Amino acid sequence: MKEKKEKSIEDLPGVGGTTAERLRELGYSDLMAIAVASPAELAEIEGISEGTAVKIITAARKEVDVGGFETGDIVMERRKEVGKVTTGAPVLNELMGGGFETQGITELFGEFGSGKTQLAHQLAVSVQLPKDKGGLEGEAVMIDTENTFRPERIVQMAKALGMDPDEALKKIRVGRAYNSHHQMLLAEKASEVAKEHPVRLLVVDSLTAHFRAEYVGRGALANRQQKINKHMHDLLRFAYLNNAVVVATNQVQANPALMFGDPTKPIGGHIVGHTATFRIYLRKSKGSKRIARLIDSPHLPEGEVVILLCEDGVRDA
Repeated sequence: MKEKKEKSIEDLPGVGGTTAERLRELGYSDLMAIAVASPAELAEIEGISEGTAVKIITAARKEVDVGGFETGDIVMERRKEVGKVTTGAPVLNELMGGGFETQGITELFGEFGSGKTQLAHQLAVSVQLPKDKGGLEGEAVMIDTENTFRPERIVQMAKALGMDPDEALKKIRVGRAYNSHHQMLLAEKASEVAKEHPVRLLVVDSLTAHFRAEYVGRGALANRQQKINKHMHDLLRFAYLNNAVVVATNQVQANPALMFGDPTKPIGGHIVGHTATFRIYLRKSKGSKRIARLIDSPHLPEGEVVILLCEDGVRDA
């Protein structure tokens, strides 16, 4: 029996050699990437009208079998592919149902010094571990918007886990984002890196800093939210296509309207809140202790645990 030849981008209606080249340059390198795109995204590419974009996406969805309905048991079967990465702290792993999940975005938000970046560094090391030790035997890509990546911390954390620190550093690719446009471009570039390397973790630290600085005032709010929305969906697509963990750290702002409870809320409003799969609020406690509170998840109950930030990394308090 002859095996069915897998179709390429060029086989899609309305896609010639030049268009295929443009699509690949912009990160649409296979049929799945096109199938989960929106017509408006493809129509931004020179030479593709919105009508043509709809035809291209429809054909791609038919080939990779997405866009229709499926029964719950099939969804359950696909959920078995979801991987988990250890946080270094068993209590936090338990809160997260076994660790940080692939195929979704985990948002870490809290004030300065609450441990967001430390936890992101820990995950960049943990993801390299064998699966039986809580890793995914993968590599990490980190988009650094505030110059917070510290290779010295990676060395400390790798040594604590008995790993070769030089090898650990080689498996982490860091891109310094200088503005929001560059940040979005680096998210697209991460997809190219993932074609050649087993990237199972993408970190954006921090998600909203550039957007907040560049889009100032109420008049710029709609444009800012639109850009953040696209960026979040690009990250979600990366998580899905690469079966990867995506972690986005976020800042908080004072909320004077709250007279009771904690007077902070994450930047980005409903756009970030609705697109993030998990939301963890980190806050300072005594000394090196931090409180991690899971405030949003599709299937896990709310709860909080105390973790410790020490030289070895993130651990139980």
